[in-house]
Amino acid sequence: QVQLVESGGGLVQAGGSLRLACAASGRTFSTSTIGWFRQAPGKEREFVAAIDWNGGTTYYADSVKGRFTVSRDNAKMTVYLQMNSLKPEDTAVYYCAAQKGRWSWGSRSASDFGSWGQGTQVTVSP
Repeated sequence: QVQLVESGGGLVQAGGSLRLACAASGRTFSTSTIGWFRQAPGKEREFVAAIDWNGGTTYYADSVKGRFTVSRDNAKMTVYLQMNSLKPEDTAVYYCAAQKGRWSWGSRSASDFGSWGQGTQVTVSP
């Protein structure tokens, strides 16, 4: 099992940057794909990005491709989400989660991830 805690959210103006961190504990972290999701008020949780167990491969939602970068440091048991050129529509609570047994590469479904953190709020002002 893995436990995840997000941090790094805040208020930023459009065009600005933030870096989120997902700190992990648990022995399965270093062998798990980790995903980032977000949920805006009144909307469903949506996929943002994912990174494989050793950081060699990533995939992104089209809405963030070219602006967001996911990375990980297994020695620090942390996954990062660098968010640049932020837009007001990026405003949401951001969550990280670990793959579940049913997950397969490229999945963007929240149901294929588990061990959700508590989330961190990102607010982008116009």
